[in-house]
Amino acid sequence: MRELIIDLDAIAKNLNTMRAKTNGALALAVIKADAYGHGMLPVAKKLEAAGADYLGVADIEEAMKLRAEGIDLPILAWLHSPTENFVSAIDAGIELGIANIDHLERIAKASQQLRRVARVHLKVDTGLGRNGAGAAEWPEVLQKAHELVAEGFIQVVAIFSHLSCTSEADDLNQIARFEAACDEAKAAGIDFELRHLVASDGLLRYPQAHYEMVRIGVALYGLSPFVENSAADFGLVPAMTATARVTQTKRVGANQGVSYGYLHRTAAETTLALIPVGYAEGLPRNATGKAQVSIHGKQYSVNSRVAMDQFVLDVGDDAVVAGDLVTIFGDPAAGVPSADDLAAACDTINYEIVTRMGGRFHRSYLGESN
Repeated sequence: MRELIIDLDAIAKNLNTMRAKTNGALALAVIKADAYGHGMLPVAKKLEAAGADYLGVADIEEAMKLRAEGIDLPILAWLHSPTENFVSAIDAGIELGIANIDHLERIAKASQQLRRVARVHLKVDTGLGRNGAGAAEWPEVLQKAHELVAEGFIQVVAIFSHLSCTSEADDLNQIARFEAACDEAKAAGIDFELRHLVASDGLLRYPQAHYEMVRIGVALYGLSPFVENSAADFGLVPAMTATARVTQTKRVGANQGVSYGYLHRTAAETTLALIPVGYAEGLPRNATGKAQVSIHGKQYSVNSRVAMDQFVLDVGDDAVVAGDLVTIFGDPAAGVPSADDLAAACDTINYEIVTRMGGRFHRSYLGESN
């Protein structure tokens, strides 16, 4: 009745498309938040087979699920509880993004307990104002890291940060700050293998900042990181198609109010089609009156209120019947609305649209390895 069709081959293709835009940098594939709503485990397996160098997740719980399913790639997790003890993560070989001394000390205790060296990526805040050691803290973090390396508790694999993508001037300023922070690390005696700063947006805009590794997130799923560019502009193929089946149709007369609040009233005798997708599935309520969906290649406006479980289309005299396929979004090359279209209608971004899709949707996968 409701289906998210995930094209894993498209994800593998997008990985290679983005990798080809670098000068040989390692590719960290970001699969946090259930792979942006696409399904973390099937996506991880496909990316491992496709040759991704690293996988990236937000937290250790996500990383541990991957290890439990036999994923052997290096995995980086970078968002941690203040009370995290890191034992399970280090034992599973999870690499840890770290931004403060407290977490470094906790990692050292866990490393000592396990008698295993922890691999860490030190994060510096170059201007985004989120996770990462600020300029005043950075020398202290480097000093502590140097001590723990000498004591045999940690290995510093990388220095990393994240761009704000506010403007070119802001980004270039962050790139300069990042390079200065890396120079500080070298001066403090930190021996690291990798630098990584850019995600999908920065990868496309700042080739000078690819360094030894890039992080590829939204572009993996065939979505553009820029509202002014389509995915096709970069050779990307959308991986998610959201569909449902019409559950009921009925003829009604003119001036029939439709759904909560009667935001839509019929202009003449018409057919109403009931679609079993609502905000419980992740369709934003504010899609009402602005979004469009497709049936038989024709687009219809979502004029009635999006409810928890359903919305209603006014399809006029068109031959729409129960069981017909409704495409909420997919690849615009197939003549259907895109995730970008729905995002624009809802005053949000494509990242949010695909990540929030879930609820009672059933996921099916194309291109799964046997």
